[in-house]
Amino acid sequence: MTIADTIQTLFLELHQHPELSNHEFETTKRIREYLQKAGIRILELGAKTGVIAEVGSGSPVVALRADIDALPIEEQAACSYRSQNSQVMHACGHDVHTSILMGAAYLLKAQEQEQNLPGTVRFLFQPAEENFSGALELIEVGALDGVDVVLGLHNNPNLTVNQMTSCAGPFSANVDRIEITITGVGAHAAKPETGVDPIVIGAQIVTAIQTIVSRTLAGLEPAVVSITKFLSGNTWNVIPETVEMEGTVRTLTPEVRAKVKAQLTNIVENIASAMGGKGELRWFDGPPSVINVPEWVDLAKTVAQQVGYEVVDIEPQLGGEDFAHYLHHVPGAFLNIGSQSEYALHHPKFQINRDMIMPAANYWYELAQQVLTVLKNNQS
Repeated sequence: MTIADTIQTLFLELHQHPELSNHEFETTKRIREYLQKAGIRILELGAKTGVIAEVGSGSPVVALRADIDALPIEEQAACSYRSQNSQVMHACGHDVHTSILMGAAYLLKAQEQEQNLPGTVRFLFQPAEENFSGALELIEVGALDGVDVVLGLHNNPNLTVNQMTSCAGPFSANVDRIEITITGVGAHAAKPETGVDPIVIGAQIVTAIQTIVSRTLAGLEPAVVSITKFLSGNTWNVIPETVEMEGTVRTLTPEVRAKVKAQLTNIVENIASAMGGKGELRWFDGPPSVINVPEWVDLAKTVAQQVGYEVVDIEPQLGGEDFAHYLHHVPGAFLNIGSQSEYALHHPKFQINRDMIMPAANYWYELAQQVLTVLKNNQS
């Protein structure tokens, strides 16, 4: 069986048997089996799920990362290899990322056997990207120890299978979650003056939050503040005591992140207080912004053109990616490869164009070698 056939088979197996974050036990077992078939050494670092492996030897070391978890979505894609696990689906393409990395591992293993690798390539088959915990878990067990450069990729359904893109500097957003509790005084709906209505306070706060981006930040400072959940009360004739809200904040820089957090706190606490209630903001840090190093983005684009990709421009995105955690420890770059899907990521009908898999594996293989060569030359 050719490498192309092998990784297509792996893709189909992964797509039909998706697993949620931190529960990728069968996925981990399958990845290990494929690596062992090729004689690729596995590093036993103690990760509960996910696999870390290597080819080559010595310094320098480049790490390639693929995420392996799926989403709690019932698949509706019209394909013969639909998910066999109820309410679980690879709707973000982590199955294709894993297959691409496996293909690159097989190709690089052949280079190792021919003693043509100028260093070590480490493969990070990372769990739990969707809940933003997996990168931190692998870092904790030592996945980045000795690594000089780390590279990651994600499929992009808006690009054709022959296109790639990336940009230097911020590539994705800081992703933070917020919870807001408004506490008033319950009352009969016919006598609102005897209570403090948290719904009215909450409505004022939601409206005021819209001024953070439009009136607090400069026009060239991208940010999004979205309230996505507003819960209160349980009947039609009683003013409740509390309102619970949730939402998300997306920013590109630490400075804007801090500014939005401070302004949100002021709005929640001061509006609630002015109207006789109490407001509390709880802020949960998510992954930081992916900050790509220009040198590695430029090399990634150059190699992409060498292997036949069209390189297209892209602006920083306000989606989240826990690959950012790696880049806070080791320099590197995060890229997008076209998957040419009619539907967006996380859609129940999302389905990649499978023609992307082997070319992307070849690209990853070639890029890893050229990064090692640059690093080796820099050591001399």
